[in-house]
Amino acid sequence: MKTKFIEKEIKYIGSQLAPHWIYKNFNLMGDAIVAFTGECEVNLTEMVDLEDVVNNEPIYSKYMLSFITEQYGINLTEGVFRQRLLICIIKELLEEYGIKVIRQGDDLMIDGKKLSVSIATKSITSILIHTGLNIISEGAPVKASGLTSELGIKNIQDFAEKVMKRYAEEIDDIELAATKVRGVIE
Repeated sequence: MKTKFIEKEIKYIGSQLAPHWIYKNFNLMGDAIVAFTGECEVNLTEMVDLEDVVNNEPIYSKYMLSFITEQYGINLTEGVFRQRLLICIIKELLEEYGIKVIRQGDDLMIDGKKLSVSIATKSITSILIHTGLNIISEGAPVKASGLTSELGIKNIQDFAEKVMKRYAEEIDDIELAATKVRGVIE
């Protein structure tokens, strides 16, 4: 799996969660994960999570670290498992920083405040995952926590690169593990 931190700020509006967005914009073909920072504003018309649409809960963050991954040859259920794996990797890394994190499904909570947003969906060609972590919590429509504002993480690029490296290694290792076992028949 390929990884790339995009140094240019990008406002995440939801339309980036589209097939081949990573390839068309960053020339990474195949399974890949990218990270970038910027404002996040997903209106209900761009919302993939229908529960948020029904509940009239658009997403906003003044400054967010976003991860987008596109992966091929898997179904939506496996995509949700991979989304949860990404969330668990982020949780583990935060705990290495000495931060107490609670995972509730695909949400990460710090002292009852929401740190993350995340969704997995299926396109016609692939599985797409977006996970966003508030960098600053100010202006969020819910009680929120931020990587820098509350948690003291200053080097966001380094944090993002560690997450992507661990995620890519884990996915590659899972795929390798599936090739090294002998099948059994009853």
